[in-house]
Amino acid sequence: MQAIVVDNIVMKYKVKKSVTDALKGISFAVEKGEIFGIIGPDGAGKTSLFRILTTLLLADSGNASVDGFDVIKDYKEIRNRVGYMPGKFSLYQDLTIQENLEFFASLFGTSIEENYDLVKEIYVQIEPFKTRRAGQLSGGMKQKLALCCALIHKPSVLFLDEPTTGVDAVSRKEFWEMLHRLKIQGITILVSTPYMDEAGLCDRVALMQKGTLLSVNTPKGIVGEFNKPLWAIKATEMFRLLNEVKADPSVESCYPFGQLHHVVFKSSSDGKEKLEQIAQKGIFKEVEISSIEPNIEDCFMALMKV
Repeated sequence: MQAIVVDNIVMKYKVKKSVTDALKGISFAVEKGEIFGIIGPDGAGKTSLFRILTTLLLADSGNASVDGFDVIKDYKEIRNRVGYMPGKFSLYQDLTIQENLEFFASLFGTSIEENYDLVKEIYVQIEPFKTRRAGQLSGGMKQKLALCCALIHKPSVLFLDEPTTGVDAVSRKEFWEMLHRLKIQGITILVSTPYMDEAGLCDRVALMQKGTLLSVNTPKGIVGEFNKPLWAIKATEMFRLLNEVKADPSVESCYPFGQLHHVVFKSSSDGKEKLEQIAQKGIFKEVEISSIEPNIEDCFMALMKV
């Protein structure tokens, strides 16, 4: 069964005399019990899409359903069935952890005790601080509280809009471990993130850029679509090296990646020999060249050029 269906959703924002295309005919489906990632940078249209699916925003055209309910006709039913964690911490800063959780439980006619088993594993980590005001919490604790509030009414579909932005690496790891445990309980999870490394933690992902879906596949499937050899090069003057490699007419793309530059050539001829020629011509020192396997970010960069 498909928990989420998005069919040709179009959304435009009008600012004075200009028009911005936030979503350009987006279509995809999410299976029940799946962790589905929307991966893309700021401005890709992720938040607009989430607001449409959670009935907070009306699309200009297209159709969408959540748990079989239409996002326009059945918006009340959807609001009772979904949990939504927006990108910005939106709980009441002057209420304590306990008070925030009790308030959100009461909105849905339930209580902490009734659904405690669902949030127990997350809540026990912040329960020792339950009398602390939400505004005084660390980023990781705010994240856990927001997730508890989104789960307290036992939703069938959970929407998480950039939940790990601004959170430390340890809290990010813990958060994704929690999501995989929630998946076991049958909850469908739609999560957006600008972090490409988090794509591999999803069952399937949609790569998104400027309101357009570039690819929808499993992380392994997206990497498998990268059909050209990928090279990495390193030398002493990395910025000059970047410009020299980009200037070569045989190079399709070259971009920084950590301490290396990743390079793709227009043809599949010997890239190592060509890079050696570029390095020799530029009189670069301590040159290191290697053939490497692509990752999600490499695939994203390639799809942007199509």
